[in-house]
Amino acid sequence: MPQREGLENHTGASVILLGFSDHSSLQGLCFTVFLVIYLVVLMGNSLIALITVVDSSPHNPMYFFLRNLSFLEICYTSVTLPKMLVGFLREDGRISFLGCAAQLYFLVLLGSIECLLLAVMAYDHYIAICDPLRYTLIMTRGLCTGLVVASWMAVIPLQVGQTYQVFTLPFCASHDLHHFFCDVPPLLELACADTFWNQVMLHTIILLFAIFPFSSIVISYSKIIGEILKIPSALGRHKAFSTCSSHIGVVTLFYGSATVVYLKRRSRDSVDTEKYLALFYTIVTPVFNPVIYSLRNKEGRIALKRFPWTK
Repeated sequence: MPQREGLENHTGASVILLGFSDHSSLQGLCFTVFLVIYLVVLMGNSLIALITVVDSSPHNPMYFFLRNLSFLEICYTSVTLPKMLVGFLREDGRISFLGCAAQLYFLVLLGSIECLLLAVMAYDHYIAICDPLRYTLIMTRGLCTGLVVASWMAVIPLQVGQTYQVFTLPFCASHDLHHFFCDVPPLLELACADTFWNQVMLHTIILLFAIFPFSSIVISYSKIIGEILKIPSALGRHKAFSTCSSHIGVVTLFYGSATVVYLKRRSRDSVDTEKYLALFYTIVTPVFNPVIYSLRNKEGRIALKRFPWTK
C-alpha cells in the first residue's frame, strides 16, 4: 500500500508539476513565449485600468467593473505564470506544499470572483438596454461598489474551507501532479483517502460561483436580445448589440474552457486535454480581454484616443 502523508507531516515536501515535462527540449522556447504572454497581460490590463481611471467621464459603471476585471486578470495570471517561468529557467517543476496550497487558494478565489463579476457586468448591460431611463438611478456608485465587495465576501470563506479540506487529505508517496499549476481536480487524484466530501464541496462551489452566475448571464442576455429585437432600425439594433459584444466574447472564452475542465469526468486519456484547456482560461483569456474591450468597444476606443501618445 502506498505511503500516506498529510500536509502537517511534510511541510518541507514538494509537489512536482509535470506540465511540460514531456517537452523538456522546449524549455527555453516555452520560457520566452510565456514571458511575452505575461508581459502582454500586465501591460494590456494595466492600460485598460489606466484608461478607466484617467478618462474624464463621470461615474461610469462599465468602467468601474472593467477596472475591477482588469485587476482580477493581472492577479489571476500572476498566481500561475511567474512560477511557471521559474520552472522553465531551472528546468524544475517542484513547488512546496505550502506554496501549492497558496497557489490553489488564490487561483480558485480569483476565478470564482471573476465568474460573479461577469454576471454583475451582464446585469449592468441589462439595465442599460432594458431600462435606460432609470439606469443612473439603479446603477449608483454605492450599488456597484457593494456588488464587487459582496462578490469577494461571498467567495473568501468557502475557498478557505475548500483549500483546507484538500490539504488535510493524506497524500500518496508520489507527488507528481500532471498539470501546470495546483488545481483541485488533479490534487484530489493524489489523495490516498476517500474524496467524496471534497467532490461535494467542489461541485457545490461550481454550482454557486459558476453555474448560477452563468445562468444569470444567460437570463440577462435573453432579455437583452428580446429588447434589441424590438428596435425598428437595423442601425439601432447594431448599436445596442455592439455594447454587449465585448462582454459576450469574454464570457465565451472564460466559461467555454473552464466548463470542460471542471464539469467533464476526468480520465487518463483526457488529462492532457484538460491541462491545456486550463492554460486557456487562466492565461489566454486575460491576454484577449484588453484587446476585446479596447477594440470591440466604442467607448474604449474613444477613451484610448484621448491619451497623448495616441495623438
